[in-house]
Amino acid sequence: MDIANKLAQLNADPALKEWVLAQVTQAQKSAAEVSRLTVENHAKECKINALTLELAYHKRLKFSAKTEAFTAQQRDLFLETEQSDLAAMQAELAQLSPATTPRKPSQTGRKALPADLPRIVHRHEPESCTCGHCGKDLVKIGEDISEQLDVEPARFFVHQHIRPQYACRACETVTAAAIPAAVIDGGLAAPGLLAWVVIQKYLDYLPLYRIEQISTRHGVGIARSTLAEWVGKMGVALQPLSERLAELLKQGQVLHADETPVPLLDPGNGKTKRAYLWAYRSNVLEDKPAIIVFDFQNGRGGSHAQAFLKDWQGHLMVDDYAGYKALFALGITD
Repeated sequence: MDIANKLAQLNADPALKEWVLAQVTQAQKSAAEVSRLTVENHAKECKINALTLELAYHKRLKFSAKTEAFTAQQRDLFLETEQSDLAAMQAELAQLSPATTPRKPSQTGRKALPADLPRIVHRHEPESCTCGHCGKDLVKIGEDISEQLDVEPARFFVHQHIRPQYACRACETVTAAAIPAAVIDGGLAAPGLLAWVVIQKYLDYLPLYRIEQISTRHGVGIARSTLAEWVGKMGVALQPLSERLAELLKQGQVLHADETPVPLLDPGNGKTKRAYLWAYRSNVLEDKPAIIVFDFQNGRGGSHAQAFLKDWQGHLMVDDYAGYKALFALGITD
């Protein structure tokens, strides 16, 4: 009877009925919001737990004795990826965890940036030089200096050579300045671009198709065939420099030598074969710039070392490989 009376009372009073309906709707919305937050918090907790376990696993691989099961080459292969994954997981955990007071990252172990690097100074002054509390002038008592390392990507530009031509009306001759010397006569590439291509290929180990992609990304499409042509002609142009380095190297009385195998493409058989890179280095104790000369040969025979050192006399530091012992027998070295 009490419920029937209350329902009758509710129907008799429209304002009360509207208020009750509003309260019911609000309660339903609150319940739905609580349910949504509960599901969201549960998902975050699961994500945090998963990342925490994965982070612990990677740390165990990195710092525990299990790393001894990997070879040095395997550890080097996965080290960069492992460090990137650890940093990504730590950043994601920081985003999912409750907000805390931000703090400056630890500087422990960070090397100082070289003093000779050019620096662009950005000064960040307060919006006002007066105190926000009492209105008096502020006095400088110090400054906080922080540095960030930046890089300017490769920038392509054009050298435009203009050679005015002058004519002599009396003898009807034409005079103009000589064509500037170039590494590749009539070529498109300036010396700086040729050096960049060679460094990208042989120092940074980028294949020519990737260098082609880099140039295309900068709006200057350089065909792979053109790059290959430049590299071949640069090898011929730099040959005198290589020969001169070998001459300067053999002026020393003490040299170090060693050889290492490298794969060589064998197009006829569709596979690779073993070749050798012979390395000769000047003595580190000499008060001169270090010189290292590489001699690429198809084999490991001692005749290659004999051919390279045929005009040299001195002390040769090598391992116990029999190929060098022939030099001792010939009296080239000791």
